[in-house]
Amino acid sequence: MIGRFRHSGRHRDGRPLTQVYRRLWDGPARSEAEALDRSIQGWSVFYSLGQRRFYAIAAWPAPEPLIVSGPDAEGLQEQIHQAATTLTWQTLPPISEQAAPPKQVWHHPTPVRR
Repeated sequence: MIGRFRHSGRHRDGRPLTQVYRRLWDGPARSEAEALDRSIQGWSVFYSLGQRRFYAIAAWPAPEPLIVSGPDAEGLQEQIHQAATTLTWQTLPPISEQAAPPKQVWHHPTPVRR
């Protein structure tokens, strides 16, 4: 077989092709991410096979892309709650002195002269 490239493994010349089964990697983690994605409104949740982490991306307008991650589903829910709370506080308008209640000034009654 001079000059021919020889394949190794299951696709060798002369051998029948074998059935290759699809493998479901990290099935429980992926199903947890799908359940979170359905239950948490305003966030898109997924599980990264390469990083082995849960990720969530805000699906609502934000000043900049908002992405949080956690090692497990509970950690991700905590990160989502923290990010939403922080962003809410940052977007509130500052309290100005005009919006503050007026200061009360107490005067002593002056005697009336007749």
